[in-house]
Amino acid sequence: MTTMIGQKVFDDALSLPADVRVSLIEKLINSLNLPTQAEINRLWAAEAEGRIAQIDAGEVKLIPGEKVFSAIRKKYRR
Repeated sequence: MTTMIGQKVFDDALSLPADVRVSLIEKLINSLNLPTQAEINRLWAAEAEGRIAQIDAGEVKLIPGEKVFSAIRKKYRR
């Protein structure tokens, strides 16, 4: 039954003008409460700043990139 209702809504939506469909899509996406790109950017920036603070405080051991990639190649034989 839900599939039939969904198909009816979809078919009705396709008959709407493009600008109204875009508005409907935006409202549906917003209703999912997904993080916005601005929120994602803010979270990544906070993560990066936290990691920099850990490095500055000497809380983490840095490993040169070549050593990391060498270990990966050795592990996976590539």
